[in-house]
Amino acid sequence: MTTNLEQSLKEETPGRVSMLDGQGELPMLAVNTRWSTAEIYLHGAHVTQFRKKDEAPLLFLSQCSRFDDDHPIRGGIPVIFPWFGFREGLPQHGFARLKSWDLEEVVSGADGSVSARFRLPDCPEASTLPPFVADYTVTVKDSLNLQLAITNQSKEDTLTFEDCLHTYLEVGDVTAVSIRGLKGLNYLDKVANFARKLETDDPIRIGSEVDRVYLETTGAVEVRDPCIGRRTIVEKEGSTATILWNPWAAKAQQMTDFGNEEYFRMLCVESGNIAPNDIKLTPGQTATLKLKLRSEPLLQ
Repeated sequence: MTTNLEQSLKEETPGRVSMLDGQGELPMLAVNTRWSTAEIYLHGAHVTQFRKKDEAPLLFLSQCSRFDDDHPIRGGIPVIFPWFGFREGLPQHGFARLKSWDLEEVVSGADGSVSARFRLPDCPEASTLPPFVADYTVTVKDSLNLQLAITNQSKEDTLTFEDCLHTYLEVGDVTAVSIRGLKGLNYLDKVANFARKLETDDPIRIGSEVDRVYLETTGAVEVRDPCIGRRTIVEKEGSTATILWNPWAAKAQQMTDFGNEEYFRMLCVESGNIAPNDIKLTPGQTATLKLKLRSEPLLQ
C-alpha cells in the first residue's frame, strides 16, 4: 500500500480504519464503526469477519484455513469470478479469490459507515477474457453491504462469466437452523448428480450434505438460528442464483483447510450468477452484484 494511502487512512478515518498484518502476515484492513467491526484481507478482497457489537460473529471462518498467497481463505466471503466450480486445469471458483486486490480508496460516510473500494489488478489468468474491470466495494455499518461491479471494456467482444459472493454464515448448530425464502423454486441438486428438482420445503432444514443451485431467484433468504438467538437476512440485487451449501461430515474430513466437525457451525447462502444464470456483457456494459447481510434478534 502506498504512503499516500496510508496517510489518507489516518486523516479520513482516524481510529476507525487501519492496515495491519493479518494471519500469515497478509495485509488486512481492520474497520471499526459504532455498530460493528470487520476485517478485509487484500488477498482475494476477502471479508473474513463482520461482527455487530455485543453479538456473535455473523461470518464463519475455519480454524484450519490457510493464509498464504497460493490458497484461498476458507470462510468469510470469498469473491468468486470469473467462473464458479471446477474447471479442468484451472483454479476452483476462478482466480479472483487468489489474487491480491488493490485498495483504491477508503471513505467515511456521513452516517458513520466506512466503505473500502478494491480493484482486481491485471493478471495473466485474465488474458483469455476480453478486457474488463472488476471493482469491489465493502461498506461496514449496522449491516454488511457488498457490491461487485464487472465492466466489459472490449470494443467488440462479449464478456461471459459467472460470479458469486460465497457467504459462509456462522450458526450455533446447523441442524437447528431453519431457512426460508426458497420454496417453489427449481434447483440443481449437485449431491444427486445435478438433478433438477422443485423446492417444496419451507422452512428448509439441514440434516445431511446439501449442495443446491436455486435458479431464477432474486429474493431474500432468511436463516433463523435458535441457538444463537438470531435471524440473519441475506438480501441481494443483480443476482439470479442462490446456492445453499454444507459439506457435512464425510466431505469435511476430506478438506485439508476445514475442521472435521466445523460443518456443524456453518451454512453457506451464496448469491451470484452461475450455471444457466451466467452473465453475458456486451461491450461497454457493467453488471453489478449487490449483497446486504443484516441480523436481528430471534423472537421466540
